[in-house]
Amino acid sequence: MSGRGTPALDAVRAAGVPHAVHEYETPASGRDRERRPRFGADAAAALGVDPARVFKTLVAEVDGRLVAAVVPVSGELDLKALAAAVGGRRAALADPAAAERATGSVVGGISPLGGRRRLPTILDASAFGHATIFVSGGRRGLQVELAAADLVRLVDGVEAPIARG
Repeated sequence: MSGRGTPALDAVRAAGVPHAVHEYETPASGRDRERRPRFGADAAAALGVDPARVFKTLVAEVDGRLVAAVVPVSGELDLKALAAAVGGRRAALADPAAAERATGSVVGGISPLGGRRRLPTILDASAFGHATIFVSGGRRGLQVELAAADLVRLVDGVEAPIARG
C-alpha cells in the first residue's frame, strides 16, 4: 500500500476492525465514452476476486433523502426493495454530483465508510454469505476487505435483500 490515507481507511483503522487494504491500477482514463464505467467489475478483475464479493456503493434518493446502498458488482440495485428497506415509497439513483457532494468521493470511488455526510446505509443480504467482502476505500483503485458484520456495525447500517441478478 502506498500509505495514502482516506477517510474510509481512517474510519476502519480507528475502529480497530480487522481488514486488508488492496490497491490496483485502474483502467486508463481515456476509456470509451460510450461504454458505461464498470468500476466494480474492473476492481474484481484486477484483484482476481469473485465479483459476488466486491460491493459497490450507490447513492440513491428515497422520498427526498439520500441513502447509501451497498450491493455486489455482479448484480443490480433493486430500487423498490431499497425503498422498502428504509420505509420509503419511491427510490431513484441520486444525481452523481449530489452523491459526490454528500460522500466527498468521486463516482467509482464512493465508500460506505468515512463519508462527508453519514448516510443511512443498507448492505445487501448476500454479503453475509462470504467470510469477507470488498468495498471501496474512498478512491478509485483502492478496496478495503472486511467482514460484512463489521461494515454494518461501522456505518450503523442494516442488512436487507436490495440486489437482484
